[in-house]
Amino acid sequence: MITFKGVKQQLFWKGSPRSISFDSKGIQHKLRNTADNCFIVEDHAGRIGVANAGSLTTEDKGLQVLGMVAPLEAHQLGDSSFQADYALKYNYKTGAMANGIASEELVIAMGKAGLIGSFGAAGLVPSRVEKAIKTIQAALTKESYAVNLIHSPNEPALEEGAVKHFLGLGVRVVEASAFLNLTLNIVHYRVAGLSQDADGKTVINNKVIAKISRKEVASHFMQPAPIKYLNQLLEAGKITALQAQLAAKVPMADDITVEADSGGHTDNRPLVALLPSIVRLRDEMMQKHQFDFPIRIGAAGGISTPESALSAFMMGAAYIVTGSVNQACVEAGTSEHVRKLLATVSQTDVMMAPASDMFEMGVELQVLKRGTLFGPRAKKLYELYMKHDSIDEIDEKVRLKIEKTVFKKTFDEVWQGCIDFFNERDPRQIQRAQDNPKRKMALIFRWYLGLSSNWANKGVKERLTDMQIWCGPSMGAFNDWAKGSYLEAYQNREAADIALHIMEGAAYLYRVQALKTQGINLDNDLANYQLSTPIASLSV
Repeated sequence: MITFKGVKQQLFWKGSPRSISFDSKGIQHKLRNTADNCFIVEDHAGRIGVANAGSLTTEDKGLQVLGMVAPLEAHQLGDSSFQADYALKYNYKTGAMANGIASEELVIAMGKAGLIGSFGAAGLVPSRVEKAIKTIQAALTKESYAVNLIHSPNEPALEEGAVKHFLGLGVRVVEASAFLNLTLNIVHYRVAGLSQDADGKTVINNKVIAKISRKEVASHFMQPAPIKYLNQLLEAGKITALQAQLAAKVPMADDITVEADSGGHTDNRPLVALLPSIVRLRDEMMQKHQFDFPIRIGAAGGISTPESALSAFMMGAAYIVTGSVNQACVEAGTSEHVRKLLATVSQTDVMMAPASDMFEMGVELQVLKRGTLFGPRAKKLYELYMKHDSIDEIDEKVRLKIEKTVFKKTFDEVWQGCIDFFNERDPRQIQRAQDNPKRKMALIFRWYLGLSSNWANKGVKERLTDMQIWCGPSMGAFNDWAKGSYLEAYQNREAADIALHIMEGAAYLYRVQALKTQGINLDNDLANYQLSTPIASLSV
């Protein structure tokens, strides 16, 4: 129930006694009604109740007011311009989990619920990405969606080809991830979408949501496109002179997603430290460049509950992004085995392991360690890569063990697989490795790292211990929150439903916290947002 330990205000409530709830169920209903005022009143018998209707007076002719909170609905959390630009119900986005884990089904489900999702195009061949984009476009004729553009330093042809496809297919929003600096390709996508309206104002047709975890990377996206890249694009005839001129007036990104301790690529930064610093940097860059277009800062990594969502919004996030939690949803492009496993993990069931796309650079990503041996095995491969200059230098016993227990193929068979794979994807990778033994070794090891996520997505039974499952601690936090509710069962998890619960729960908890500051203490059943039945699908 409700107790009061604050200072009684000189305010009184007037209204129908029937509009006051004193029982737990009625109180919770009124607390959830965040679209109306919330009055905490004490009747003449000393009972404390909640009302959404009524009026206030300073005359001692009504019931004592102990506390009150003005309306604040879930759609008011965050930056309203983000909602307006992408035509959203809430300031909520789902991230682009690679290899199609963030599937077209997931993106469509989010769009239909008035939210925005990013398709996980990274790691997929162009034909697969093109098919997914067309499927999404056919389903979301008016709603917003995004497609991932991942930086590929070791396979530049992929990045260039992706931009070509995005421009040709009319993709209007990309989520740029894993960039360490700007590239010609991301500049091409951004600037090729610039135009002028009838009044001569700059119009940004190609929007960029950049995912970052470092200030130095964020700063690149908070500035205009580099002149050197504009000149190259002009010379190649890929942009017009007008577009090059307009590029000086806009930042490289409309939105910057601050990625904290997330699944997959991450620097494991704490959001409470990283987000405020990026917000301050944004303010400095806006002051410096005087852009007409605002740069919004969103938050990602570790967000999977109403509490974590509310904390991000209260720190100034314009929008929030979820990742790991969506991988356990029915729409995710992964296997039932993975979904079932993710629904059982705790916050400590994760570890860092080498990343396939940036293996040679020593970049790591966060993966699940429960139920799989991928993490330790991938670390062993990187250890061998750093120690040796070629496959031939590896001790024969070690080599045989890897071939038998990890690869389940000989190194020669794996190398032939690499040749077949890259001849379709990027033949230059094989050419670069022909006379470079260490490069060849890297490609052989990356074969395992690359396929391990596919084994997880397809649920290959023979590869259960080799599955690479991207996961952050937020998955465990969600499981703790969902325990005992209908969402504890992975079969009931739908991405849009979870999104709506997180947002509505955040608004509910804002009301609870606001009351607490006034001395209103609620019991556990009221202080926490209770998961009950699925929230009906909403539209903008």
